Amino acid sequence: MNQVRRTPGGAALTDLILTMFRANNRTLTWGDRLVAPQGLTSARWQVLGAIVYAERPQPVAWLARDLGANRQNVQRIINDLHKDGLVAFAPNPHHKRAQLVALTEKGQQTYEAAIRSYDPAANALADGLDVEDIQTAHRVLLALRKRLEGDDDAEEQD
Repeated sequence: MNQVRRTPGGAALTDLILTMFRANNRTLTWGDRLVAPQGLTSARWQVLGAIVYAERPQPVAWLARDLGANRQNVQRIINDLHKDGLVAFAPNPHHKRAQLVALTEKGQQTYEAAIRSYDPAANALADGLDVEDIQTAHRVLLALRKRLEGDDDAEEQD
C-alpha cells in the first residue's frame, strides 16, 4: 500500500490547524463569558459585528458569506436576535423574500457595551505577546483562509 507522507510544511500546518481548533474553542468560551452580561453569546456577538461592519443593511445570505458561516445557522441567530429586539427586518428592494437585517437602537447599544468589555480584555490578552508575532500569525491565517476559500470556489464549479 502506497501511503502519502506529510511534507514538513504539511506537518507544520497540521500542528497549526490543531492548535487553531483548540484556540478557537477557548476563544469562544472566553467570548461567551465576556458578553454574557449583555445577554449575548460569542455567536450572537459575531453576527451583530457582521451587521455593524456591513455599514448598511444586508440580507442574511450576505452576512453569512461575510462570516464564512452557514446561512441557516446565521438565520437562526438572526431570528433569536430579532426576538430579543436587537435586529429588525426591512424590505429588500432587490429581492422580495430576502429581507435586509439592521441593528435596532437596542442592538447598537448592546454591541457597543460588548465592545467596551472586549477592548480591555483584548489588551490584557495581548499583553506580553510580541505585536510582530501577532501580525505574522494574522498574515498566515489570512493566507490560509484565502486558500481555503479558493477551494470553496473550486467545489462550487464542479
